[in-house]
Amino acid sequence: MTPAGDDNSTEDSKTPGRPQSGGPDQEAQTAGATEVPAEPRAQTADPETEQVAAVEAAAAEAKAAAADAERSAQKADVSADEADESADDAEVSADAARESAAVAQRSAAEADTDDNLAGQLLMDERHPDDGMGRPGPPLRRSNPFVFGFFAALGVLVAWGLWNALGQAKSVLILLVVSMFIAVGLNPLVEWFMRRGLKRGLSVGVVFILMILAVAGVGFAIVPVVTDQINGLIKNAPEWLDLLTKSKTLNELNDRYQFIQKAQDYIQDPALAQRAFGGILGVGKVVANALFSGFTILILTLYFLASLPTVKRAAYSLVPATRRKRVSILGDEVLGRVGGYVSGQFLVALCAGFFMFVFLEIVGLNQYAVALAIVVMFTAFIPMVGGLIGVVLVAAIGFTDGLWVGVACLAYGIIYQQIENYVVAPRIMRRAVDIPGAVTVIAALLGGALLGVVGALLAIPTAAAVLLIIREVWVRKADAS
Repeated sequence: MTPAGDDNSTEDSKTPGRPQSGGPDQEAQTAGATEVPAEPRAQTADPETEQVAAVEAAAAEAKAAAADAERSAQKADVSADEADESADDAEVSADAARESAAVAQRSAAEADTDDNLAGQLLMDERHPDDGMGRPGPPLRRSNPFVFGFFAALGVLVAWGLWNALGQAKSVLILLVVSMFIAVGLNPLVEWFMRRGLKRGLSVGVVFILMILAVAGVGFAIVPVVTDQINGLIKNAPEWLDLLTKSKTLNELNDRYQFIQKAQDYIQDPALAQRAFGGILGVGKVVANALFSGFTILILTLYFLASLPTVKRAAYSLVPATRRKRVSILGDEVLGRVGGYVSGQFLVALCAGFFMFVFLEIVGLNQYAVALAIVVMFTAFIPMVGGLIGVVLVAAIGFTDGLWVGVACLAYGIIYQQIENYVVAPRIMRRAVDIPGAVTVIAALLGGALLGVVGALLAIPTAAAVLLIIREVWVRKADAS
């Protein structure tokens, strides 16, 4: 029989925290308990055994973690060693770079010493005291020599551009005249467009009408000129007889021998060469005039067809914030140019009509239509166009009779004054809205600058300038 106290001691011996006593059976039992697998047993394990297993598992994990920490420490030591080696290499490289820099400085110092020695030798040879001196600082932009050089270069470029414009003056004049005619004919094109025609067809109709007008003028003038030349050739002998029978002319011939000089001039062998050169010169002028007229027709057709596209392209160059106002002002300027052409056409039509009536009255009815057309076309030239027409009409009138020529001359002078100071200013004031005095001054200035072309362009240019002054300058002045 085993006492109760022995049972307690036996149970206590199974507890891990207590000292175990007993024989080998107890040690074998303890070892067997340690080697029990993790799988659940058929029999129920004691709580103390589970605690032992958990502690041992935690110890194993702690050992594994310690092993990992040791390996990480070893890697860190290796990285630190590598970093130390890299730092040593960097220090070695820095030392080498410092040594190279020192060597370069010594080489530069030696080179400077050699240069100074050579320079001193040369300076001693040239100037024993100071040599040639030290070079000064580089020239600045504000230096007068630099400024003078670039200023002279700019003057040369401007002079070259001015010469280029001078050489291209004839081409530029053709372009300006063509653009002016196209802008002047644009209201007629728009009139046809309002009647239902497309722009291309309207341009074609206007261009055909312009060609027919030019051809009609040519057919009207050529017969008149031909008749006058034939009459001059036919009446030349009679005029010579009258000259030879004149007592006054004979006295002048006895004193100055101009008839003999005229005969010697006619019999001069060099006269044929001079006449041939003059004919060539006249032919060259006629050829240039025909070429210029053909060029103006082609350019006018091009500008007239592409005028809306040209306007849009020009307006697109203006900033968007000001494009609307600039387009309004530009359209107004073009409208005034068209109004000027329309007004000038009315002035020319009045001049041609009244000239036709006058020629019918004085008896030159066979030349009335042709001369009226000539006067109408010359009236497109401001200020001086009427005078040119009057001279032509008076010259033909003198061939018909002295008093007829005097009457033509007197009529032309009187009508020219009425046109310049009454008819033209009133029509132009309504067409382009400029004062009459400005019209006269602009025509005079334009004729003085560019001749006939300047006189043609002066009045629409003055109208455009007045419009810009009123809408831009005056409005800014009022706002300020």
